[in-house]
Amino acid sequence: MRLAALLLAGVGSLAMAADAAKWVEGRHYVVIRPAQTTQVPPGKVEVLEVFSYGCPACFQFQSTVEKIRAGLPSNAQMAFVHASWNQSESWPLFQRSFITAQSLGVADKNHTAVFSAIWGENGPLAVADTKTNRLKTRQPTIEDVAAFYAKRGGVTESKFVETAKSFYVEARMKQWDALIKAYQVSGTPTLIVGGKYRLDLGMVGTVGETLELIKYLVQKEAGGR
Repeated sequence: MRLAALLLAGVGSLAMAADAAKWVEGRHYVVIRPAQTTQVPPGKVEVLEVFSYGCPACFQFQSTVEKIRAGLPSNAQMAFVHASWNQSESWPLFQRSFITAQSLGVADKNHTAVFSAIWGENGPLAVADTKTNRLKTRQPTIEDVAAFYAKRGGVTESKFVETAKSFYVEARMKQWDALIKAYQVSGTPTLIVGGKYRLDLGMVGTVGETLELIKYLVQKEAGGR
């Protein structure tokens, strides 16, 4: 058994060495210094998407995110942080509502539906006209978002609005803004592995290659395990 374990360890080391030659720091990913604290349980490596519901590129990237999540190794876990820097397209509102939904336990099951409500044709939370691509004069309000989640079930409108205006949500928004700044994220969507490796769109090609790189960085962060 000991010999078999040593052989497996040797194979793993060779695989890591081959991957290290393939994936080059600065070309395929950026090392974040200092590394940031992650929000997943001990023993898990965080794969974080920095995104915004108000970002059309994030809407297009959503199917890729689901493929990445489905393909993650058992020691990795997906997480999300919502950006807020684009006020004209309601990013601060959607950041607030996402944190609210997370705290109420209704974020994950409604994640795709929220994107569709914003970017689908005649979506109830649309920020832009899908035909002209022009921003709507009337942008969604927290009450509109609360009504959307209430219709989906699991929370009342009044509870959603109350939570959205709480000290916890306000503090969390500030924490996320500081975290995104520490990650030096300049656009969405962006992926962060283990709080220390940043993958910007365009640095890697296909979905398969992106997942391969993520798996390499997860293994690297986990110490080669």
